[in-house]
Amino acid sequence: MSSKPQTVLVVEDEASIASFVAAYLKNAGYAVRTTASGVEALKLVASEKPALVVLDLMLPDIDGVEVCKRIRQTTDLPVLMLTARDEDVDKIIGLEVGADDYMTKPFNPRELVARVRAILRRATTEREKGESATLQHGDLTIDAGRREARVGDQEIQLAPKEFDLLWELLDHRGLVLTRDQLLERVWGYTFAGDTRTVDVHVRQLRRKLGDASPIVTVWGVGYKVSPAREQQSA
Repeated sequence: MSSKPQTVLVVEDEASIASFVAAYLKNAGYAVRTTASGVEALKLVASEKPALVVLDLMLPDIDGVEVCKRIRQTTDLPVLMLTARDEDVDKIIGLEVGADDYMTKPFNPRELVARVRAILRRATTEREKGESATLQHGDLTIDAGRREARVGDQEIQLAPKEFDLLWELLDHRGLVLTRDQLLERVWGYTFAGDTRTVDVHVRQLRRKLGDASPIVTVWGVGYKVSPAREQQSA
């Protein structure tokens, strides 16, 4: 007996875009719900528990940024944000409020399906990590099962992809991971020529961690977490 298909919620007020996105997702084996309203989207997230949300930035009632913020208050549900303008500020705002990824219109619907698959595959892998899996670095402890990061007794609130990125960096402490490697390891794919996703998330991590360890250092080709002994001598 085949398993129940995962549901993707498409929040898009342009009917033609919503229609062809839904068609491609259904053809890929997903169940799809659609809405043009941010308010309705939040109701569907609460009642239907979709596996992922494809969320347009510009909506007629509440915008996608606010919808994403409200989703993040209650769940780690993956969010793929769509923006009609190819401006860095739009993408950065979406990522900073907790979106897992973004695409700029017009986009190839096959690429959107590939992104959805990658995000959901990665989310499943993260859930399957053992509940006892933890990493510690100085005063910082991250717990994969609880999805918690703490510096001493203080919990650090991280968006889902910020947590995944921190885990990957800590798990490879002392090694330089390139932006492309991080895209593949954390997001599950690479997309040539655009590594701003990684840069934004690293900047958010450094801001939230402040002076706490680990120190995420910037190298010419990527990022690394310095071993504790390097931090002490710095």
